[in-house]
Amino acid sequence: MQIKEQTRKLAAGFSTHCFEIVNGSWRGLKKFSKSIIWKDTRKVHMTKKIIAVDLDGTLLNSDSQISDFTKKTIKKVTEKGHQVIITTGRPYRMSKDFYRELGLNTPMINFNGSLTHLPDQVWNFEKCLTVDKKYLLDMVQRSEDIQADFIAGEYRKKFYITNPNEEIANPKLFGVEAFQPEDQFKPELVTKDPNCILLQTRASDKYALAKEMNAFYQHQLSINTWGGPLNILECTPKGVNKAFALDYLLKVMNRDKKDLIAFGDEHNDTEMLAFAGKGYAMKNANPELLPYADEQIALTNDQDGVAKTLQDLFL
Repeated sequence: MQIKEQTRKLAAGFSTHCFEIVNGSWRGLKKFSKSIIWKDTRKVHMTKKIIAVDLDGTLLNSDSQISDFTKKTIKKVTEKGHQVIITTGRPYRMSKDFYRELGLNTPMINFNGSLTHLPDQVWNFEKCLTVDKKYLLDMVQRSEDIQADFIAGEYRKKFYITNPNEEIANPKLFGVEAFQPEDQFKPELVTKDPNCILLQTRASDKYALAKEMNAFYQHQLSINTWGGPLNILECTPKGVNKAFALDYLLKVMNRDKKDLIAFGDEHNDTEMLAFAGKGYAMKNANPELLPYADEQIALTNDQDGVAKTLQDLFL
């Protein structure tokens, strides 16, 4: 699609390496990929694919769970040598259980592109970007204007939340069973720039609010909505998104974006679907995402849409 072609421009200039898995871990390797041949049957003969998957509204069902069918399908796909990359707005705390459920050993992208890392391992190619803390402090001051139930500064291993009321904010949203006193936001605690800012709003139209906030901050941030039923907005550094992180990761792996397949459902998947060699929008996708996708699949996240598409492609 025209819009998709117009948006395939991202940052470059990083080191190029490929990786192989040895004894369950990744190591650097100078190596080039083979070409890809697509058959009319949609079955793929390869060089193996990189499969970027969003979580909320895409891989996860409406109960924020991964179905057994999806787990089994992804296991079969990875056994064939394809690499699944969780690519989400969630912090690692909120996505690590899904990573482990799927038995992955690939890099993960969190905070909508602000953090690219290899979970639980020291990785020379880890990339971590942050938001100027002044934006967090300003949003807290403007919390009534943006009808915020809570605002949270998200860091890799901690968070500070303005309203740790479990009737309003689900602790599991932050990857914890219960809020602790040290999680309470206090301006004096904000001494470092966060990876992202997360807020839940009472506004009836979260998409309109995201646009208003982007304009208010003169587009110095990337403010997007989450998929799924929650009225969640995430704020990351300007120019940082899932495609930005995937572009970096592909360069590290010495792979071409034609080898990249991506699945998403929301505004924060726009750049990713446009960037990928093949971008799939879920049946339940936000209509504004569709011009950036190559194809809208016929099934929703509650119908195992990702897994059944992967089954058609690879199994």
